[in-house]
Amino acid sequence: MAPVQVQDKYDASQFQTAHGGKTKRGSFTVNSENQTRAKYPEYLPTWNPNDKYPPYKFMKFHDKGLLADSQDSTYSHLFANKSNSFTNKRLSPKLGSIIDGIQLSELSDLGKNELAKFVTERGVVAFKNQNFNSKGPEFAVDFMKYFGPLHIHPTSGSPENFPNMHITFRGASQQELDSVFKNSNNSISWHSDCSYSLNGLQLTLFSVLQLPESGGDTLFANCVEAYNRLSKEFAARLEGLHILHSSKEQFENQKKNGGILRRDFAEENIHPIIRINPLTKQKSLYLNKEFGRRIIELKQEESDYLLNFLYDHLEKSQDLQVRISWDEDTIVLWNNATTIHTPVVDFNEPVIRHAYRISVMGERPINDLKNLNDENYLKEKYEKLSI
Repeated sequence: MAPVQVQDKYDASQFQTAHGGKTKRGSFTVNSENQTRAKYPEYLPTWNPNDKYPPYKFMKFHDKGLLADSQDSTYSHLFANKSNSFTNKRLSPKLGSIIDGIQLSELSDLGKNELAKFVTERGVVAFKNQNFNSKGPEFAVDFMKYFGPLHIHPTSGSPENFPNMHITFRGASQQELDSVFKNSNNSISWHSDCSYSLNGLQLTLFSVLQLPESGGDTLFANCVEAYNRLSKEFAARLEGLHILHSSKEQFENQKKNGGILRRDFAEENIHPIIRINPLTKQKSLYLNKEFGRRIIELKQEESDYLLNFLYDHLEKSQDLQVRISWDEDTIVLWNNATTIHTPVVDFNEPVIRHAYRISVMGERPINDLKNLNDENYLKEKYEKLSI
């Protein structure tokens, strides 16, 4: 009995069809048709079977947002060089902002500190009319390195020499588009990126390089507000509960269908259902259906029942959510610790959608600030589960 079992939204058997090209180095990449149609070929995904990475180990993390002046509510360094047409619009009162009239590429270190703080406070922020994409992969990677160590995804492709850049690429193939709905009636897959990692991902940058004329938006949900909506009595019952997050299904599906793995093992880690943010001191729900498997303190049926309620609370509460629409010069940054998101595949014609993501590895998810950067946090629970 496992009603929260997940089916992949993308059929990995399409890998060989859509990625039959080769680079000079011998890496797999997209087929020749998609190479020709790609507007930014320097960002095309590649996979090399010889590129293997060791397991991640615990690392301490210090949020750059903590270096920003907590008394400066105007974000004077972030918005120091704003244009005369500068706009700062909230998508909703508690989640999401759209900024136009500054260039992220020109930020000082003080401005970057304020950027980290601003994104955490707003959850997700879209910056319009940015010049990142034309500067190439190296610039974007170097920009994000300021905020902390960058994550390397275990299965996705990346431009050669930039393994920290996660590429999403849907080619001009009807078969590839149809594979999205092979096992599901919709494309919705709410998740927090790689929540199965020991150190959760934190600040994340995403940009769409090439996209359909319409469609392909991304939805975000506010996990802080979702926690605040719970009754105090119910929230108190969640304290002390932990979820096993796993990449086993992702790993096995990729392996079974001919995809290339950068790590020869799946990742599994235990995280609290309720986590606290070191910058804002706010608590939030930390769970998602894609990678959450069970509450380890409960029996499976009990866990399924409670998780399904919490998943419904996050996924169906539209008053916790915002929708980001893309264009080719928009850079979106979000806090992966306090939001969940889902792609929306609603375009009918097989057109290229090419994007990249770069994520900073944040603090290990904790329920109490006294455990921040504690390598032995939850050690006894790992030993009990033999993880």
